Amino acid sequence: MAITAALVKELRDSTGAGMMDAKKALTETNGDMEAAVDWLRTKGLSKAAKKSGRTAAEGLVAVAVEGGKGVAVEVNSETDFVGKNAGFQAMVASIVNVAKGVNTTEELLAADLDGKTVADVVTAKIATIGENMSVRRMATLEGNSVVSYVHNAAADGMGKIGVLVAMTGDNEAFGKQIAMHIAAANPTSLGEADLDPAVVEKEKQVQIEIARESGKPEAVIEKMIVGRMKKFLSEVTLLGQAFVVNPDLTVEQAAKEAGVTITGFARLEVGEGIEKKEENFADEVAKTLKG
Repeated sequence: MAITAALVKELRDSTGAGMMDAKKALTETNGDMEAAVDWLRTKGLSKAAKKSGRTAAEGLVAVAVEGGKGVAVEVNSETDFVGKNAGFQAMVASIVNVAKGVNTTEELLAADLDGKTVADVVTAKIATIGENMSVRRMATLEGNSVVSYVHNAAADGMGKIGVLVAMTGDNEAFGKQIAMHIAAANPTSLGEADLDPAVVEKEKQVQIEIARESGKPEAVIEKMIVGRMKKFLSEVTLLGQAFVVNPDLTVEQAAKEAGVTITGFARLEVGEGIEKKEENFADEVAKTLKG
């Protein structure tokens, strides 16, 4: 596969590696971006190994809780200007209210909203505002008790990050703290049992290669990997993370002290994983003014 300048730039942007190192990584992995990131990590050349895809899409995440069910919906727009628009916010509030009665994004788009489908309501708003929009995804969560939280709130119940937490036990204040923790720490799963085994195995292999680069004996490497995988699990699982309110406790320990059991969570961040073409800000404003 041809290693283009665009590929090299993409790898540099996502890892912080130097240009020549990025090019070599792509050459060694035949242009496989994911494998190139891992190659850089094994060589100790990636400065941002855990950096996710750049978030560029705009819009809002809205959350709503009714009884033991919570929903979170992401509605995207092209610019942040629209995210602050009162008409757009009113539409998002209506959509998340409809989402309480469905379970999937497909069902939501087909659901009734004031005599039209949600999809048609969005299409009409596109015509009114003159900017592309979409209902990208939704998450539902059920439990004995469900607590919600929005970060960077633009209006009541909607912002840039929406979090739902399900738990047993009656301690809403603690649930709110956990939701704020999730917004900040962005765990991958609730616990080790919920992690994709393939993700765990991949991380283990990367850590083995990193350890081997140090030239240490295999017997020493085996002991190193045990510690490194324990650290990895403490970073990516909610229950294993150090609680932001009291870092001396894990979230699991803090929950036990609060008399609750966390049974699930959902976290949606606006534009997460979406790559948007970089645009000069002045050009973006000019384009917006032109309609």
